[in-house]
Amino acid sequence: MLLEILLNWYNEKARFNSWRLRKIMQLSPFFFVYFIYGLAFFSMGLVVLMEVGRTLDRRLQKALRPLAGFGLLHALHEWLAMYGYLLECAGSLEPPVLLTGRLIILAFSFVTLSAFGGYLLAYSPQSQRLALLVPFGIETIWVLGLFWLASQYPSDSLLAVGEVWTRYSLALPASLVAALGLMAQQRAFRRAGLIAFGQDALWAAIAFTWYGIIGQLFTAVSPLPPSTWLNENLFESLFGFPVQAFRALTALAASIFVMRFLRASRVEIERKIHELNQARLQEIAQREALKSELFRRVVEAQEAERQRIARDLHDEIGQTLTAISLGLRSLENISLEKNEKLSRRLNDLQELAANSLKELQRLIADLRPSHLDDLGLPAALRWYIGRLTEHADLQIHLEMRGEEREICPEYATSVFRILQEALTNIVRHAQASRANILLDFQEEKIHIVVSDNGIGFDPRKLSNSWGLTGMQERASLLNGQMEIESSPGKGTIIRITIPYCPEHLQRKGSK
Repeated sequence: MLLEILLNWYNEKARFNSWRLRKIMQLSPFFFVYFIYGLAFFSMGLVVLMEVGRTLDRRLQKALRPLAGFGLLHALHEWLAMYGYLLECAGSLEPPVLLTGRLIILAFSFVTLSAFGGYLLAYSPQSQRLALLVPFGIETIWVLGLFWLASQYPSDSLLAVGEVWTRYSLALPASLVAALGLMAQQRAFRRAGLIAFGQDALWAAIAFTWYGIIGQLFTAVSPLPPSTWLNENLFESLFGFPVQAFRALTALAASIFVMRFLRASRVEIERKIHELNQARLQEIAQREALKSELFRRVVEAQEAERQRIARDLHDEIGQTLTAISLGLRSLENISLEKNEKLSRRLNDLQELAANSLKELQRLIADLRPSHLDDLGLPAALRWYIGRLTEHADLQIHLEMRGEEREICPEYATSVFRILQEALTNIVRHAQASRANILLDFQEEKIHIVVSDNGIGFDPRKLSNSWGLTGMQERASLLNGQMEIESSPGKGTIIRITIPYCPEHLQRKGSK
């Protein structure tokens, strides 16, 4: 008897397990479809939520927030539906509380989808405020419709009728509003030059259109017309697969294209950064050009003033001193016979006048050496070195490399002043007995090296030296570079690299 009871219990359990296995095999495609359906919208919602703060378009930024809400809420609804199927596979009925919760989540997900489309269609602040009427409007229609349906249909079919009404009154218009908003965004992308992202937005609009029209018209069977005949059973008989699979495919397509066009925010940010960098580089180039132009004009003004002073000294004071010297010489010849003491006094005055004239000529040469205008930089440099070695106990060796080139006057003057300042510093401060100057005429630039065997110095302690600062500024204003290598007791090496002036390079290119 006990064995018979155990055998009957085992057979009943086997039949139940066999029925549950057949049910699971029957519903497993739905399980997979709902999982993919929910996963597509969950991924879209998560990605959109991460991209909200990155876009620079305020209108798109406002629209992405409700879209993220739609993706997350709709994914939750589909996964709850999947859980309901699992309960059915286990032989249990889905609790009314779960059904009601799914219906509310479904409704609010489509309300957020309509807000997404409404924000995309609004371009001005006033229209953005009016865009909020779209979700509130369809939500009001949905709520009023539920109250009316509650009075027309029995309570046992009210949840099925409510889901169908939700898809008719919320899902269908929300999907179409979202599609229209995405088409507006496609035009915005085109105006911004982001053609590829505009195409992604257009394909997302097409996916939402099919999702709304086909996926929401073919609902579950309910007493609410036209779902009595236009339902998921009709769709499966026409196309051979469930409408849930069609919704999953369109949801997957919409999610993919939405996530693709969200990359436009990164491209936009990169483009803005590139534009800002270009503007900054252009501003720097303009500033450098203005700086060079200002330097050129300052140098021209300085050299013109030096030339004018030198000419005035030569024409006026120089001639006066010459006349005084000649007058003193004539007085000396007259006074030789009368007064020897007066003659000696006149001779002293004559020597003083001659020395003053030599000093004046030296000052005139320092103000503006005529060799620089007449013979060019190398000749002026040789002349200056020769005159400097006459007055200073310093041996200076000048080495020329490359072919001597014609240099525009502004650059030649600046290079001469830099070398003049370098040699002056050696004479005054270096206590050197020997100095070397290398002037290397290269293809597109002049390379200058000035070295001495003096006492050297610490460049960090003399960073505010007026002489070195002036040399550095002159080199930098010519788009050149200057490096100083020195240490106490080891002499000093100054390396200067200055490119040829643009006019010189243009003349060379034209030749």
